[in-house]
Amino acid sequence: MSENIAHALSGAGGGIISMALTYPLITVSSRLQVQKDTKGADAYKGGRDTIVKILKNEGFSGLYSGLNSAIFGIALTNGVYYYFYETIKTVFEKNKRPMSVIESMIAGAIAGSATVLVTNPIWVVNTRMTVTRKESVDENEKQKHKKLGTISTILKIIKEDGPKGFWQGVIPALILVINPIIQYTVYEQLKARIEERFKKLGNIDFFLLGAISKLIATASTYPYIVIKSRMQLRQTDDGHYKNTWDGLQKIIANEGYSGLYKGITSKLLQSVLTAAFLFMYKEALFKFSVKFLTLMKIKNVQ
Repeated sequence: MSENIAHALSGAGGGIISMALTYPLITVSSRLQVQKDTKGADAYKGGRDTIVKILKNEGFSGLYSGLNSAIFGIALTNGVYYYFYETIKTVFEKNKRPMSVIESMIAGAIAGSATVLVTNPIWVVNTRMTVTRKESVDENEKQKHKKLGTISTILKIIKEDGPKGFWQGVIPALILVINPIIQYTVYEQLKARIEERFKKLGNIDFFLLGAISKLIATASTYPYIVIKSRMQLRQTDDGHYKNTWDGLQKIIANEGYSGLYKGITSKLLQSVLTAAFLFMYKEALFKFSVKFLTLMKIKNVQ
């Protein structure tokens, strides 16, 4: 039990570090994903253009919109995921053998589904904060900008959409559980094979394994990532998606198949780097988490 908690703590810590290091890329990819109109002076033309326009219109802080909710969200997401994943993994590995591909997929599916149901409201708030541009307010003939904070965003969602607004995009998010299933299955299988030959892995090995597994997972599921991001926004009459299939059809009809891959370059870069840092720091923090929990246990006994 204590090892599972250690995995949860180290996963949360690794997630916080990786999120903080790569958050500007998350902002860029999120805005490109939800953008429907690519024409006009204000439209984002690509990753570099998005960064330039955010810096020009919102300042450096614009690249970190929604960071507070994201940090809380990733800590909870990774903590819940790793706790469930490692608990199930312990059951499968009772016979002192690595998990099979099917067992890895089952563990990932259960852990991923539990995580989505617990954390979806946090990511709805974060998505709204990340993609919403600052509003210009003319005050004393000067252009001032204001942007809603976490509490204000939560209250706005309740006012405009009701409590159900926090569960927008939950179906595509559940479908996207296949992303961590692919990611962790590839990671665990590659890790097991390498450990059979070289026994001990270092930080760089975990970094590369995390990068490779996330690259495969994100490239395979990207269209659903776009649909989920859009459904987590406030649904307007002209851009309302009734469900995942309806969203898929409308994006293809209005924007072509390329609409399903908006922002994929920055998303792949962000996802791969985030996962690489996550696995590297998670493995390092795990040892400290075990020591910390052991000390706490000894202290409680005394």
